[in-house]
Amino acid sequence: MNLPPKVTDRAFDRLAEIAESAGQDQVLRVAVSGGGCSGFQYEITLDQPDGEDLVLSGKGQRVVIDPVSLPFLSNAVIDFTDELIGARFVVENPNASSSCGCGLSFSMG
Repeated sequence: MNLPPKVTDRAFDRLAEIAESAGQDQVLRVAVSGGGCSGFQYEITLDQPDGEDLVLSGKGQRVVIDPVSLPFLSNAVIDFTDELIGARFVVENPNASSSCGCGLSFSMG
């Protein structure tokens, strides 16, 4: 069953910190495009919402996903991690059959 992605509280908290320091209202856009070392790659950027986007809201923040990327992100979890390799937004995607070491690209099986 295709369910929309979930966004963790930790990701919404970090997005709120970014919005506060930037002093402007932006959304986090999660998109999937062709390319990367495994066939598809995630593009995670600060952006403005578009009329066709799916909007996931929480803690006064918004994460948006365009309709083309949405099927690739069904049931995924968008999180924020702060590890030795750096702090970043990450996508835990059950649809990906494999992913590369950088965590930014994946393939569909």
